[in-house]
Amino acid sequence: MNNLPNFSLPTAGATRTQNAYSFPSGRPTLLCFVKEDCPTTRIAMPLLQKAYEVFGKDIDVVALAQNGEDDLVLAEEYGLMMPLLDDSSLTTSFAYDIETVPTLILASPDGTPVTDFVGFGRDDWRELYVKMSAISEQTPPEVDWNSYPESRPGCGSKSLEPGIFERLQAESEGSPIRARRVEIGVHDDVHEFLYEQGLTDGLPVIPPTPERVIRILEGTKRDPQETVAVVPPNLAPVTVEKIAINSVMAGCKPEYLPVVIAAVEAVCTEEFNAHGVGATTMGATPVLIVNGPIRHEIGMNMGLNALGQGNRANAAIGRALRLVLRNVGGQRPGETERSTLGSPLRYTTCFAEWEEISPWAPLHVERGFDKNESVVTAFAMTGLGHAIDQTSRDAKSLVGSIGVKMEAIHHPNSHNYGDTILVLCPEHVETISTNNWSKSEIRDRIQDISSRPARELLRNDEIGAGLDPNIFDGPSDPKLDSLIPKFRSTENIHIVVAGSKAGKFSSVFDGWASGTGGSMPTSKKIQL
Repeated sequence: MNNLPNFSLPTAGATRTQNAYSFPSGRPTLLCFVKEDCPTTRIAMPLLQKAYEVFGKDIDVVALAQNGEDDLVLAEEYGLMMPLLDDSSLTTSFAYDIETVPTLILASPDGTPVTDFVGFGRDDWRELYVKMSAISEQTPPEVDWNSYPESRPGCGSKSLEPGIFERLQAESEGSPIRARRVEIGVHDDVHEFLYEQGLTDGLPVIPPTPERVIRILEGTKRDPQETVAVVPPNLAPVTVEKIAINSVMAGCKPEYLPVVIAAVEAVCTEEFNAHGVGATTMGATPVLIVNGPIRHEIGMNMGLNALGQGNRANAAIGRALRLVLRNVGGQRPGETERSTLGSPLRYTTCFAEWEEISPWAPLHVERGFDKNESVVTAFAMTGLGHAIDQTSRDAKSLVGSIGVKMEAIHHPNSHNYGDTILVLCPEHVETISTNNWSKSEIRDRIQDISSRPARELLRNDEIGAGLDPNIFDGPSDPKLDSLIPKFRSTENIHIVVAGSKAGKFSSVFDGWASGTGGSMPTSKKIQL
């Protein structure tokens, strides 16, 4: 049997004269963890005093006070003469895994536990007296057992209270926290300090105290020191712990952490090319789309205002990713982040697909995952615009309208374009569904209506953007009549469903450079 943890505690109260008590002491010991605001503790106090009076010459009897000096009232009310030790730091209660007070533990001289019980049990006390009598060879004290209840449940240990438990975990030898700690002056404003250190996105963040980090780590089963990815551009390894720290700062709840971890995994792949996305003057940023059961489990928004503010999960997950890229990877404006104008999307862009209202396979299923798997997909996007059509009554005309809108992505003369996301609102989905169109038919219609003859895409005196006329053999070159598609492939048109049931306003995300020379959409399964 393992020995109990060693400890050394001072006595409670400045006026008490006992020296600090150390365990094990080389004598048999009865430990009793108490707090004065627990009624069950008060029931046990007279019996604890009797144990001290009868067995105290041969057995150490000590009470460990979780409220420190506040528990001196127990000594005054019940005439306690045994040492009342100050465990107001709760480090000993934590080391002993105390869940309930009172907890009594009888230990041998070397610190090996002999017996223990929690709460109040009349028979437990009788058996304890018998064991102490056998050790000390003293007669058990006389007790009117009928004046005591048969049993009473104990009270929750103070060491398990929210905030306190996490602090104790963080301070313990087995703490999962390894990150360097930063001390902030008592008169300093923590929010201003974090901003001045360049650790925010410009908005206030939640201070990542050890207690908060411990709490959010409960959202995943992964080892806090597991390296999840190497974050560009600094190529800095990021652990689960460091992702958790930035997730706290972003305002995440523990259940969001697996989504943030998967998002970091997706963005830090060679395919996604986070360095290029962050460094481009074009202002690209990761856009996260979440699929699968976790959408509902963590309360993500996929309906009204799905792309807007107000939903904690949507806002905090996207923000946490951006803070990881900034604080771990070093993507800061003016340094490696060189965007000409930037984008409000760079604060946070994350939403869930409304799979249940969609007549088509959801995004993650199209990308090879099972419908019941939770998946996050990262896209590199540069802007967002509406596709408005309130009058079309069939799929062909509506998708045609949307296709004409999408032809203007970046510039109407910019063709052979890469990835884009079309977010179809429910009313538009309903119109398209009247003709039972598939996603493939939607993509084909968009590609057809947005294709243009090369001669219509030439630069000229009126428009300086477009194809260089010098690559053709004069105005009669038959290649000028060839159709140039807006998108490199119909597979570059990614279709998801989200938004309110009221309103015929779909949205289009403008992409960035696509393919091996740019960024490719990347999906990762979300693992708890």
